[in-house]
Amino acid sequence: MRVDILSREYPPEIYGGAGVHVAELVRALRLVAAESPGALEVVVRAFGAPRSEEGTFSYADLPALAGANAALRTFGVDLAIADDTTGADLVHSHTWYANLAGHLAALLHDIPHVITAHSLEPLRPWKAEQLGGGYALSSWAERTAYEAAAGIVAVSAAMREDVLRSYPAVPPERVHVVHNGIDTALWAPIDDPDRVRELGVDPDRPTVIFVGRITRQKGLPYFLRAVAALPPEAQIVLCAGAPDTPEIAAEVEGLVDSLKSTRTGVVWIPEMLPRTDLVTLLTAADVFACPSVYEPLGIVNLEAMACETAVVATATGGIPEVVVDGETGLLVPISQASDGTGTPTDPERYVADFAAALGALLADPGRAAAMGRAGRQRAVDSFSWVAIAERTRAVYDSVLR
Repeated sequence: MRVDILSREYPPEIYGGAGVHVAELVRALRLVAAESPGALEVVVRAFGAPRSEEGTFSYADLPALAGANAALRTFGVDLAIADDTTGADLVHSHTWYANLAGHLAALLHDIPHVITAHSLEPLRPWKAEQLGGGYALSSWAERTAYEAAAGIVAVSAAMREDVLRSYPAVPPERVHVVHNGIDTALWAPIDDPDRVRELGVDPDRPTVIFVGRITRQKGLPYFLRAVAALPPEAQIVLCAGAPDTPEIAAEVEGLVDSLKSTRTGVVWIPEMLPRTDLVTLLTAADVFACPSVYEPLGIVNLEAMACETAVVATATGGIPEVVVDGETGLLVPISQASDGTGTPTDPERYVADFAAALGALLADPGRAAAMGRAGRQRAVDSFSWVAIAERTRAVYDSVLR
């Protein structure tokens, strides 16, 4: 069986959780395939510059669409990918960027199309700020692909519910839950205070760290308002970049400037760090913050847990399937608008509750450390990529029967 994995992101061009998922899933599937030579061949077709990895093919934007709307440029790449899937027994696409390629490949070659649901366009209406009319195109591509797919992998039970609610034409039996995973050998504590200092962070101060893109989904403005209420000795580390729009970039910059005017120890690292540096910072932190208002699962929480860092996160989406409240961290309750934005109906209450949870763990470092140890154990026990690859392979087998 040859499976073509279709993705916008693939190493070295990764900027979000979906890209991490694809990279790790491919690696694990190829490990599974190596144990049964000839039974499974995994080919990767990804957007971007040429890659040297065997069995991996790259696709740049079509020159004829230079200057076109970003969604149209994406569709151009999808056409090229779909044409090249000749010979595949199944295609597996990730995110709307590649969903159209998978759908067209399925029609063109009469093969099953499997989708992994990392996020859903109907639940990200703020993307209209980023894509303009392209949001209507991305929404159309996603809906069309989902409704025709032979199988859909939801990365959490909450995501499965979101898929069925957003696309009621999708038969429920086609939607399977296979959680995201974590490589706990790569994501493991690194205690290196000297490197922490080189990165501009004080390893001796109580520290809260945020890691994520600057997008409405990640809730960074709420977090920045919450940390304003923390004790002055608390250090805030922001590994945050790639803003979706100039508007949210300006909002975050304003909130950070305000924090810096009233307290010390606000460290903003906007560039993407090498994994070892990020692990070092996570290890040094007392608490990892995930203020997301939309998160199908949240690989970032698994990464923090694997580094033995306690997590404070919003009780939304698939996060409660990862973070065990009171054991590996604290979940912050939220009441959200029903318009798909995830906006808190009472933002002040949510910000206050998030601040209280952060403050509680900073005030009790022993409890935070115990939660960190429990978090790593949970990551090791429940989120192995090899197990996830085997479950994914079972989905492939089910749609090929």
